[in-house]
Amino acid sequence: MALAIFFGAAFAILALISGGLANARYLERPQVDAAAVAGIYSQTNKIVEGTESGDLGDLLGDGYRGYTFESTSVEVESNKLFRVDFTIYSPVPGHPVFSRISTLLYRPQSPAGSLDSGLGLH
Repeated sequence: MALAIFFGAAFAILALISGGLANARYLERPQVDAAAVAGIYSQTNKIVEGTESGDLGDLLGDGYRGYTFESTSVEVESNKLFRVDFTIYSPVPGHPVFSRISTLLYRPQSPAGSLDSGLGLH
């Protein structure tokens, strides 16, 4: 009887430690937010209408490998004002969209867009 109580307590402690280690590993992962991609993208002087995608690790470092991003740029006013939508996709199956954000960027040096009778070319 004493051995059963001992092993029951030992396995309960091991389960508690295992759960704590899993939570600690989760906290070590970088916080992924579409605002980080928007911040990098906002540093450009020119925006061309269209869609761009890639691996988030290429932009933010190896800690973000596996996450992918997509940005869609659309001219919303004829004065080179663009709405850019950013979406981060999770590498975890069943959780495709991880984060989304939209922003407006004014880029007067951008090539003519659809509202300026252009196709993204001067």
